[in-house]
Amino acid sequence: MKQYQIFAVISMIFAGLTSVIAKAGLKNVSGDTGLAIRTSFVFVFVWFNILIFNHVKDFGNLTKRDVIFLAFSGLTTSLSWIFYYKAIKIGNVSEVALIDKASILITLFLAVIFLHEQFTWKIALGGLLIVGGLIILTMK
Repeated sequence: MKQYQIFAVISMIFAGLTSVIAKAGLKNVSGDTGLAIRTSFVFVFVWFNILIFNHVKDFGNLTKRDVIFLAFSGLTTSLSWIFYYKAIKIGNVSEVALIDKASILITLFLAVIFLHEQFTWKIALGGLLIVGGLIILTMK
């Protein structure tokens, strides 16, 4: 297994834990309050990670274009998290997470169009299976 694949699997495990733990923490507060608490911990932990692994020097490599793209990524992440927390506060985590993870379809489309990543039959089939799974699991 390649290093990026190992990191992706670790990410998948923590992402799966995140939603269930977050739902438990939203018992007595709004999604917005829960998200504010979570984001505060994320902020501190990410800065701690930068300092521990000595990535502070990377700031000198940033271009204006990089900062603009990262800022827009932060904006879209914030909007995603805000609506995700609103959804898990009032809905079933399993259904909300399923719909949220279907964002991979948007990612695949945009990666091919804007990043010129390769679109193969495996990616097409995987995308179709995701759509099929989403339809089946959200049917009443």
